[in-house]
Order: sequence, then structure tokens, then C-alpha cells
Amino acid sequence: MTLPASAKAVSFIVARDRAAAKAFYGSTLGFPLTHEDDFAAVYDQNGTMLRISTMPDHVAQGHTVLGWDVPDIEEAVTALRDKGVAFTVYEGFGQDALGIWTVPGGTTKVAWFTDPDGNVLSLTQF
Repeated sequence: MTLPASAKAVSFIVARDRAAAKAFYGSTLGFPLTHEDDFAAVYDQNGTMLRISTMPDHVAQGHTVLGWDVPDIEEAVTALRDKGVAFTVYEGFGQDALGIWTVPGGTTKVAWFTDPDGNVLSLTQF
């Protein structure tokens, strides 16, 4: 059996503090809340569902867990910085003043930031 052609991907994020996560994903990132129950707050990420589940003892991983492809990374980074988002600068990567890294040998650009629970998120311009 294979998945039906109508199956859509769902993204998941784990948070310790649902209120802080809701403020970040809803107000800061601008995704509309579409559903909430005792187990998750659900957002529409431009057609892809994002379920934010709460776990009091969640420990964020050190790698990117969710990212978005944006048409203009400088504009997106600047807009998020204006909303108080701090972008992560990794030593030795050679990121620019906005925290944007250009992939060696290519034109792809990436910028990383974290949500209130320390989950690593990214913006990418291909």
C-alpha cells in the first residue's frame, strides 16, 4: 500500500510552554491558528499543517527541525529581526551581518534562529 495522492505532509514541533509557542508561531511568525485541543495547537503554514504539542520536559535538539523556503531571505530576516527574533551565528561559517550563510559553491542562502523552546528553525533561499 502507498499513501493516497491526496495525503498532505504535517510538521510537528514540541514545546514546554504552549502559551509562549503560540505567541511565537502565531504573532511573531504570523501563522494562523486553525485548531486547538488538549494535545496540540495547530497552525496553517501556507497549506501545511504545523502541530505544536506540549511536553513539560522537552529538550530541544541542536539541529534544524523546521524551515521555510523564502523568496527573499534578506527581507525575511530583517522582518523577523524587527519583531525581536535573534538569528544564530555559528563560528566559522562566515555568515554575513544579518546572520545569513551562503552555501559554498552555490547560491543557496540559509539563516537560523530558535523558537522560545530552543528548537532550531531556518529560512532558506534557493
